[in-house]
Amino acid sequence: MHILLAEDDPLLGDGLRAGLRQLGFQVDWVQSGDAAERELRAQDYAAAVLDLGLPRKDGMDVLAALRAAGLATPVLVLTARDAVPDRIRGLDAGADDYVVKPIDLHELAARLRALVRRAHGQPRERLQAGDVELDPAARTVRKGGTQVSLSTREFDLLHALMLNANRVLTRDQLEQHLYSWGQEVESNAVEVHVHNLRRKLGSSLIQTIRGVGYVLPDPATT
Repeated sequence: MHILLAEDDPLLGDGLRAGLRQLGFQVDWVQSGDAAERELRAQDYAAAVLDLGLPRKDGMDVLAALRAAGLATPVLVLTARDAVPDRIRGLDAGADDYVVKPIDLHELAARLRALVRRAHGQPRERLQAGDVELDPAARTVRKGGTQVSLSTREFDLLHALMLNANRVLTRDQLEQHLYSWGQEVESNAVEVHVHNLRRKLGSSLIQTIRGVGYVLPDPATT
């Protein structure tokens, strides 16, 4: 799951980025409001963690600009502004969640997973496709009740496809889900991961749409 972190405190930002990466997130980190708005407009992030007291553009203004532009990226506001009017203003401006610092890292991760799940219309934490079940919190995959070992990239690609069941994702979109800044992307990386997933979970699980991308059909609608 690829998220944007907008936090100007160097120690806190570095700690959050490192901690969320250990919990399975791909994290891009910016330290100003204008950078946060620019990146959220340019890239399809699963979610954003947004501080309000950002330099060059206040986080509340960033949020308002994003929603005015029609961008629906789930946004979790993480801020020291704990007054009730601030919370109300943030939620009314379009925040999907509003959390006051400090927050336990595992709670932050759980809130992000919940935001992304709701944004994709998924009612349950665990995702199901036929006899394949994916647990985002435990980062496990089972087929027919038996756990299947997947690499980090394979898990993340399967997670993206299951969240977007019946929606075709291009290779570029899948690369955005899999890699954060500074990580090298090999030209055939997505194809290799898809091949491995088919080998481990069944050749019919992921379909190729020639010239477009890949899709995981939802058995409930096919």
